[in-house]
Amino acid sequence: MPYEPPTHTVERSLRATTGAKIIAGVDEVGRGAWAGPVSVCAAITGLRRAPVGLTDSKLLTIKRRTELAEELRSWVTSYALGHASPEEIDALGMTAALRLAAVRALESLPVRPDAVILDGKHDYLGAPWRVRTVIKGDQSCVAVAAASVIAKVQRDKMMAELGIDHADFAFADNAGYPSPVHRAALAERGPTPHHRLSWAYLDALPQWRHLKKVRSWVDGSVPEIEGQLGFDF
Repeated sequence: MPYEPPTHTVERSLRATTGAKIIAGVDEVGRGAWAGPVSVCAAITGLRRAPVGLTDSKLLTIKRRTELAEELRSWVTSYALGHASPEEIDALGMTAALRLAAVRALESLPVRPDAVILDGKHDYLGAPWRVRTVIKGDQSCVAVAAASVIAKVQRDKMMAELGIDHADFAFADNAGYPSPVHRAALAERGPTPHHRLSWAYLDALPQWRHLKKVRSWVDGSVPEIEGQLGFDF
């Protein structure tokens, strides 16, 4: 299906309106998975012409995404990845875990960005970072699209490696997201050490429900349920 290639429009706008010179595109992967970390990539691209075919990683075939990620690693000015573990997600909630992973990525860059373009409509990063949120930024912004592809390929590789010792869960195929094989393995074997134990899928597993972790909401806040998909047999 044809799609418009990403541009530097947002980067140019930030340069003109804020004086920012170094701008990082940030995107995450793994938010809705049942297992594995949530991963964030921060990429700095400058205003150079993007590689042919660059777009949101979800619009690319596995083969093309893998090839493009390899090209992007040497094409971008710099990039870094940050991760928040399942234990951190369970303890902090997804929004705080996303921020943790994003800060880890941004602080691992060789230079500190003057501004950040964040995919989506919610600023989970916040101060002291200067943030511009862009809905579908992974399709429209070059730096965010580059971060999208690198993050997806890197996390998929991580999940395939984690799955070596848990073959029944097929992490190499589903990357920790819900799938029929993943659901069946959970029902039979219960969660692995890589699963998020505060997620709602455990509510549908009576024999494993005792493993569910529930955070205490001492500050009066409401538990986050975004991305916490349960079983729907």
